[in-house]
Amino acid sequence: MNNEKQSEAMARSTIVSDQGSPCQKLINELEAQRADIVDVQTRSRMMAAVAQKNTAPELKIRTVLRELGIHYRISNDDLPGSPDIANRGEKWAIFVNGCFWHGHKNCPKTKSTAKYRVPKTRADFWSDKLRANRARDAARCWELRQMGYRVLILWECALFDPADVVTRLATFCKGRN
Repeated sequence: MNNEKQSEAMARSTIVSDQGSPCQKLINELEAQRADIVDVQTRSRMMAAVAQKNTAPELKIRTVLRELGIHYRISNDDLPGSPDIANRGEKWAIFVNGCFWHGHKNCPKTKSTAKYRVPKTRADFWSDKLRANRARDAARCWELRQMGYRVLILWECALFDPADVVTRLATFCKGRN
């Protein structure tokens, strides 16, 4: 047991002597609301495992584009926001956004209603983070449009309707949007 946990246990034993006391009830409630259920190293490893490139939705979109005979590039680190897929000659860029990470509003996948879904634990942190992600995404799209690019954002949940995705991609990439 590390020092922090030992001192917590000692404090608990001196404050409370029986399980039914108001102090113990408060401690139990606070422990139930703890920010995380895993240690810092485990959470770090879990978050590092979240893919940023070549995600399943992105691979599906690229497969559709190939089947439509549409040419594109995937390494677009020099463009604002590093679009997932782009064609510099035709001046279009596609972002394949995960519904949770990019704060998709009214999303059937995250079951959000009027707003994007915010986890219940550390709600302030997540709300700020998702708001910042949305603001950053909007700024990058604006920068691309200023450079003359057309921008399409495809949400992860859009893949629930493959026929619609194919139609949107064909229309967008052929310059009819």
